[in-house]
Amino acid sequence: MKKAAVIGAGLAGCEAAWFLAEQGIKVDLYEMKPGRKSPAHTLDTYAELVCSNSLRSDRIENAVGLLKQEMRLLNSIVMACADRTRVPAGGALAVDRTAFSQAVTSSLTDHQNIDIINKEVSTLPEADAVIIATGPLSSDAITSTIMDMTGSTRLFFYDAVAPILSGESINYDRAFMGSRYERGSDYVNCPMDQQEYQAFYTELINAETADIYGFEEKYVFEGCMPIESMAKRGAMTMAYGPLKPVGIIDPRTGLRPFAVVQLRQDDAAKSMFNIVGFQTRLKFHEQKRVFRMIPGLEHAEFLRYGVMHKNTYIDSPRVLTPQLMLKAKPGVFFAGQITGVEGYVESAAAGIWAGIAALNYIKGYDIIKPDARTMIGALVKYCTNPSLIKLEPMNANFGIMEPLENMIKGKQARAEAYAGRALGIVSGFANSFIGG
Repeated sequence: MKKAAVIGAGLAGCEAAWFLAEQGIKVDLYEMKPGRKSPAHTLDTYAELVCSNSLRSDRIENAVGLLKQEMRLLNSIVMACADRTRVPAGGALAVDRTAFSQAVTSSLTDHQNIDIINKEVSTLPEADAVIIATGPLSSDAITSTIMDMTGSTRLFFYDAVAPILSGESINYDRAFMGSRYERGSDYVNCPMDQQEYQAFYTELINAETADIYGFEEKYVFEGCMPIESMAKRGAMTMAYGPLKPVGIIDPRTGLRPFAVVQLRQDDAAKSMFNIVGFQTRLKFHEQKRVFRMIPGLEHAEFLRYGVMHKNTYIDSPRVLTPQLMLKAKPGVFFAGQITGVEGYVESAAAGIWAGIAALNYIKGYDIIKPDARTMIGALVKYCTNPSLIKLEPMNANFGIMEPLENMIKGKQARAEAYAGRALGIVSGFANSFIGG
């Protein structure tokens, strides 16, 4: 029987292993947990969400929402487990991160075609196809092997994680439940008046940050910009960004606050909440001091402080084919954030694509090409586009998709047209390919 090897049981590796196993391919899934963990990981289980517990919008007229629906059509294990373990988050899909990780792990370990091998990999195992899905925090051993194979200089950016607080420590005399424009009550809102905002801003931009070797501001990915870095761009930058009060009414005053900090539920029991948009590299004692200035968080208990770490990704446009296969070594594929996609959902989607491409390679099918009329195809096509001078980490967005055939007025109508076209293509592909 044909066999594939998948290195890394993060979101992308789990998706690739699941897809291949469901297609009757024996899979050896290599994961260095629980014996060894990266600095950002704490759980022994797989598909661990190390930053936010949100997989972002679940509406198909939103680009990442469309990508999720495409993945559901492609039998995504990540989406199946996320849907089962979701917690309230308005129009977003957020999960109980522990239950989600456990669900993915159980699905993989119970699959008859998947063998879990708990060891750190430094050289490529023998298999008909190998998928490297070690993520942006790859161990030094496998990173050295990757760099030898790609022959490229390491590319990197910095990623920051937001703090998680105890739900019991939130002061509801100031904070209140609610969502923007009265769309449910899924968030804890901490309102600020102008004076409170200004005082918080002043302390934030002057707070002491942790030293990170080699850190340069220009290498920070915009989607994970530390809150203190954002604040230094201007006094009102936060108020127009993650602290924007639009659509929020403070029930104590009946008015819109000057700014609002939102907390999102992090587990099903409502015992943990993360501070939305508050990725940070402040020193721990400074996080406690400055973030407790936020109304409602005066006595906040920090269950996890925000941290910052370096992520690595390869020069995909130069070294990978549109099948995410290494040009210099046929049969070796890459998947996930290491390819240049950015975000949980995008990383998982790249895992599905790598699984599809590896299956084609193993079975000798015609080479599959990414279709930029779909979101998954557009992401892969972007990251492997040889005309890119420099690869920048990319989230799902309609701008990278192939334009619509006809001009459609209105943002909502255009988004719906993109979604309708994409889902029709993916549905047809799934029906003819999966299980075929």
